[in-house]
Amino acid sequence: MQSVVKVLRAAAAAAAVVIGGGLSGAVGLALAQGTATTAASEGRALDDRLLQAREAFRKKDRARLQVHRDTLVNARHPLAMWADYWELNTRLAESNQAELDAFYARWPGTYVEDRLRNDWLLELGKRRDWRNFATEYPRFKFNDDREVSCYALLLRHHVGEDVRAAARANWFLQRDGDTGCTLLVTTLYNARQFSASDVWLKAREAAEAKRLNAARQALTVLGEDAGAVLTELFEQPQRYLTQRADTESRQGAEFTAMALARLAAGDPAAAAVELQDRWQRRLPPDVAAWAWGSVGRQGAMRLLPEADGWFQRASESAGNGSSSARDVDWNDDTLAWRVRSALRATDAARWQRVLDAVAGMGASAQADPTWVYWKARALKATAKAGAEGDAQRTAANVLFERIAGQLHFYGKLAAEELGRPQTLPARPTALTAEERTQALRQPGLTRALALIALGLRSEGVREWNFSIRELSDRQLLAAAQRACDHEVWDRCINTSERTRQEIDLAQRFPTPFRADVVAAAQDVGLDPAYVFGLIRQESRFVTDARSGAGAAGLMQVMPATARWTAKRLGIPYTADLLTDKTTNLRLGAGYLKLVLDDFGGSQAMAAAGYNAGPNRPRRWREGPVMEVAAWAENIPFHETRDYVKKVLSNASYYAAVLGGKPVVDFKSRLSPLVGPRAVDAPVENRQLP
Repeated sequence: MQSVVKVLRAAAAAAAVVIGGGLSGAVGLALAQGTATTAASEGRALDDRLLQAREAFRKKDRARLQVHRDTLVNARHPLAMWADYWELNTRLAESNQAELDAFYARWPGTYVEDRLRNDWLLELGKRRDWRNFATEYPRFKFNDDREVSCYALLLRHHVGEDVRAAARANWFLQRDGDTGCTLLVTTLYNARQFSASDVWLKAREAAEAKRLNAARQALTVLGEDAGAVLTELFEQPQRYLTQRADTESRQGAEFTAMALARLAAGDPAAAAVELQDRWQRRLPPDVAAWAWGSVGRQGAMRLLPEADGWFQRASESAGNGSSSARDVDWNDDTLAWRVRSALRATDAARWQRVLDAVAGMGASAQADPTWVYWKARALKATAKAGAEGDAQRTAANVLFERIAGQLHFYGKLAAEELGRPQTLPARPTALTAEERTQALRQPGLTRALALIALGLRSEGVREWNFSIRELSDRQLLAAAQRACDHEVWDRCINTSERTRQEIDLAQRFPTPFRADVVAAAQDVGLDPAYVFGLIRQESRFVTDARSGAGAAGLMQVMPATARWTAKRLGIPYTADLLTDKTTNLRLGAGYLKLVLDDFGGSQAMAAAGYNAGPNRPRRWREGPVMEVAAWAENIPFHETRDYVKKVLSNASYYAAVLGGKPVVDFKSRLSPLVGPRAVDAPVENRQLP
């Protein structure tokens, strides 16, 4: 763990070197070196104080926190504002505007000023102090808190603005209930700007997602005390449907739909039988259509072949004679699973169902490269032969062109569809001394690196992200390079990825520990680019990275997997070696090779197995034989789905970078097709953990 003083001294020294011998740079370097011995000792003691302050904040020990805060502020420690923030945050409910204004004056322009303003806005909303809220809100720079946004919309409503659309979108995106958004919706409902149907739909979606508190809080808007009913239908949906459900009232129909959604979450086929045999004709058409969509979504997430048909039943239930998903009130996530279920189908009409589902999505979802790509594929597949289909094929190519230059999974697929594999962007002009110096003089970046060096990575990442939020491409490249130079690879990569026009692949796809990674890969017969692509996604090259599940090191190896692999491959191993760079690479690469061999060389399935365990992709490969892109898009777990696409994409760029090639070869990573294991294939290695 480096001291803050050491990080600051390094920054001063680097600035002096970059400036090139000017008086101010030389003085800065001399000062940093001249006070090094004394400052280092004092600095370490104060750094310990900061860590103790963070622990006191976590434990809500106000007395200890106050002492640490006073010591750090009086000593003018470079990170004292964090202790000041933690201390004031613990007593925010008892604070007043004057105290907050004094804090802002002490730490103007810093991340903690904005973070505390976020916390204070929530407190002001709870107090219904709209005068101070109106003053504070325009100064909130990050503006990334949904509850604060709800309070702000409520304030706009009070001055006569129409906020219905924004309020509805905000509320429906909210995962859990909170005071601000519930107050906003209740106010709009009482003003007849929200309908009971809006509220019931929100409660249904909460039930579908197994968010009991959110469902309960939504129904308080209607004055419903539904706690006992919701608890029963959440915990025992089949019993509720058998013993208590009724459709005589709208309330009864809505609770029945929620019970069907909860039943579908555990057993989609049973829910489909219930709908077909008992409830479809008794529910209002819009509610029945929604319920079929819920059943279809759950079936699609289990890769059931019936899911596509269950989605089609929804359109029949809508009662309007249309087969369009646009006529059913589904959210974007349900529509995404509608697309995925159609991609698993084998009939020619599946592409029209893809078009329908994408057309039903909101504007932001339709703009997502995933659905741009599959809409373009569907347009191309449904275009008529000859001149009659030329306009539709042109429309498909326009969509492919929109994303073909983007550096991600679907960007490369779109480029392939256009018949021109991606070429690597030219490297930007080298950073000037002045650009590098400006990054070195950015106090927020310096604080972020100091926090990370102290082990306060979460705080450091937040400080860093706040500091780069408004930077130009050139400034982002300079900030990214500063992180690269400090070997803080996650900030290096993530910062460089924010540039729009100037793309530095050396920053976006760095190769730290290159000799070690290449050696570990080649020792077991793996493509080094594939290993680099996986490490970039697993740990961002943070050697001491640890996941909540216990995975550790560059390749995020689980302890049990490490022990098994070490024994299988004869690698000397003790628990303390899990984060040792060389050992972690040998274990991770060795395990990846075993998984890859078990899946017949499929990099997509091996990546899925590395992330989610090999048993899951064994199940996911069952069903129709599919192209890799469609199979990857159908992976039920969001994390693994995103992981597989990014590992394959990363690997293709690393292959180009490592091989010095200007063209990205993606096709070779998208074979073989994915389907059930061939009857003549080797027996599965069921010992793989």
